[in-house]
Amino acid sequence: MNNDSDIQARRLQEAALLARRVEGDRLMLADAVLAGALDGSRPLTSGERAALQASPLTQRRLRHLALARRARDATQATPWRGSRGLLRAASTLDMAAPVSDDGWWTLHLLGEQGAWRLVLQLSGGAPFAAGLLAARASVRVRDGAGQVMLEGRLDLDGECEAAWPFADPPALHLQERGALFTVEPC
Repeated sequence: MNNDSDIQARRLQEAALLARRVEGDRLMLADAVLAGALDGSRPLTSGERAALQASPLTQRRLRHLALARRARDATQATPWRGSRGLLRAASTLDMAAPVSDDGWWTLHLLGEQGAWRLVLQLSGGAPFAAGLLAARASVRVRDGAGQVMLEGRLDLDGECEAAWPFADPPALHLQERGALFTVEPC
């Protein structure tokens, strides 16, 4: 059998097992037991293996946990090294919040009575968002000349905030430095 045939046969077998219904079926094993079996930290006993084989509902739960784990591992395997952005309307004081080129970060420039604040916001859709939020990662924002505009830890909402560190207003400062910004891990 070639590799494509093997994959197709396994998929058909999996579909047949998961489609099976048993009267009075219920979840036979706790998520912690199934997770331990998946990561190899706790092998299933013979009784647990028999319960798993007899319960299509438990098999579906095991598959769900395996897919969630695979997605989480893939997300964590995607390291984030930094993002760049271009301020599209940096020549005006009334600019829209710039977004990094990859769409993962938004830089809000908030002005009130001549005092400016920066708020960096992480997109929840970023493939590395869960890892950065869990770690409360430190991030840094630099202007086009490499000067640090903001540095700090992400809060639980995926935001980091600081006062504007320069004398010039943000639009003028950024325009004079190429209208670029970068977000990087610290």
